[in-house]
Amino acid sequence: MLRDCDLEIGDHEFLVLVGPSGSGKTTLLRIIAGLEDPTGGELYFGDRLVNDIDVGDRDIAMVFQNYGLYPHMTVRNNMAFGLRRRKVEKPEIDRKVSGAAKMLGIEHLLDRRPRQLSGGQRQRVALGRAIVRDPAVFLLDEPLSNLDAHLRLQMRTEILRVHRAVTATTVYVTHDQVEAMTMGDRIAVMHDGLIQQVGTPTELYDHPVNRFVAGFIGTPAMGFVTCTVSRKEGRVDLVRQGVNLRLTEEDSAKLTLADGAVAVAGIRPEEFRLVPADSWDEETSLVRGAVEVVEPLGPEQHLIVDVGGEMVTARVHRDVDARPGEKVGLAVSGKSVHVFSSESGESLL
Repeated sequence: MLRDCDLEIGDHEFLVLVGPSGSGKTTLLRIIAGLEDPTGGELYFGDRLVNDIDVGDRDIAMVFQNYGLYPHMTVRNNMAFGLRRRKVEKPEIDRKVSGAAKMLGIEHLLDRRPRQLSGGQRQRVALGRAIVRDPAVFLLDEPLSNLDAHLRLQMRTEILRVHRAVTATTVYVTHDQVEAMTMGDRIAVMHDGLIQQVGTPTELYDHPVNRFVAGFIGTPAMGFVTCTVSRKEGRVDLVRQGVNLRLTEEDSAKLTLADGAVAVAGIRPEEFRLVPADSWDEETSLVRGAVEVVEPLGPEQHLIVDVGGEMVTARVHRDVDARPGEKVGLAVSGKSVHVFSSESGESLL
């Protein structure tokens, strides 16, 4: 169920709706399409109120994760179907279908049927069927979820190329934050029927408004440790056993929590630098813990470290020698520490 969704999408923008299953992103897309009716509020396409406008009159085209192709029709007829229903002249249909097929590199598939196509080819056909309609708005509902990793990467590039070529507004739904970060001009992060934050990929990554967005955006995810605020001579440390994080003077001045209050520190994996576990002084921002898991990933490796029962991940070079059970220190710059409320989860900086 959606709650208080207030969202403005720019002309020709590629906006991604991202969130976990059940967050409301597909419901919002279906309301935009006219497939579901909102229980309140108003929906505009430009200056046109469309709440009571039928889906066929909204000048949109949808692409679904299951492709939605007619199995008994050829690719050519699948792509032309919507135009024929609108009684477009045959020469115009042929021109549009040929142009879309050339754009997508599927000219040689026009006389085949969907069962003769791979998943990636079917997705291209579904895109082609949307392109020929020349809509004002493209709506894509998890279109790549049925493809393998290699094809997903290839089709991400294809969809972005199509978006730039047709200059329509695109609203793209996914649960995959990597897709969201690599494709969207802006991203709307959704959770529990609410839009948590809207911004560019950089804005969401660098300035998450709450702990949910901070943990959802970024791979590997941001690590969190619960700490106590310690104020000394105008500076703030976030401390607990094995943790001493010194904030910058600017962030110390911004943080309004009193001495002794509880807060949650958030640190992204790439901000950590591995140091000996006994490296410790008051000026060093350091997290100490035991390595639980080492994940080798070619040019780098991820160390999952247990910090008093809370797990953080450090992204380190492949040559770093670390083993499960080993005690390690993770140094971090104070300017890289995010601080969240332990109650509401809201960002405090």
